[in-house]
Amino acid sequence: MGGTFNPIHVGHLVTAEEARCRFSLDEVMFMPAGVHPHGKEMPGGVSDEQRYEMTAIAIAGNEHFSVSRYEIDSGRTGYTVDTIRHLRGERPDAELFFITGADAVLEILKWKDPGELLKMATLIAATRPGYDLGQLAQTTAGLGSPERIQVMEIPAIGVSSSLIREKAAAGRSIKYLVPEGVERFIEKEKLYRQA
Repeated sequence: MGGTFNPIHVGHLVTAEEARCRFSLDEVMFMPAGVHPHGKEMPGGVSDEQRYEMTAIAIAGNEHFSVSRYEIDSGRTGYTVDTIRHLRGERPDAELFFITGADAVLEILKWKDPGELLKMATLIAATRPGYDLGQLAQTTAGLGSPERIQVMEIPAIGVSSSLIREKAAAGRSIKYLVPEGVERFIEKEKLYRQA
């Protein structure tokens, strides 16, 4: 499961657990993004290390979850196809899935080598409020292997990392939007505060 995890929140955890159960996954590896392919800066002034630490704290209670430093430590632009290629090299016999939001999957034609990505891994497109997946079949028609993109309905949880950053910046409560340990970490590190 890839993402900025800036910060990781309950929606990410619900999505990961739903994918684990629905697709009978042995493990869900969380991969905090490294260098963004489109040159976007990380909002909130949070370091890669802080995002990694929040992710590790959030998943600590689930034996089926792990966190990887691969994209953060690589120092290279984080293209999904390159990350999956790396994981394929590490685990040649594993069946790989990439869990992401439906909004990201709708942009798949803009990704680097989307056809190759679908040869190596199945994409799990988690529904998010406000995104119409009716376009998905049309968007991915030219890529072949439509069975390699699976839509997964998750409960509509109206939480996002940007909402949490806004609330934290305004000094408002983020309790229950993030795991308790992540809430404490954000408070201790004074993350997302307005300067």
